[in-house]
Amino acid sequence: MTDELLTVREVTVTLKIGRTKVYDLIRTKELPSLTIGRSRRIPAKAVRVYLTSRMDLGEVA
Repeated sequence: MTDELLTVREVTVTLKIGRTKVYDLIRTKELPSLTIGRSRRIPAKAVRVYLTSRMDLGEVA
């Protein structure tokens, strides 16, 4: 497995959004995640796919 797993904090920094918004994206299944113990992890590829889908919709400037 070569895909990096990001913490919620790392995703907030990458996307420049708040922690609550990241959890909203996870809750609505817009951003896939997995739980390891008590920690939530998001595949870096999932963040890239999310950004690409938003750009395809014309929602990113």
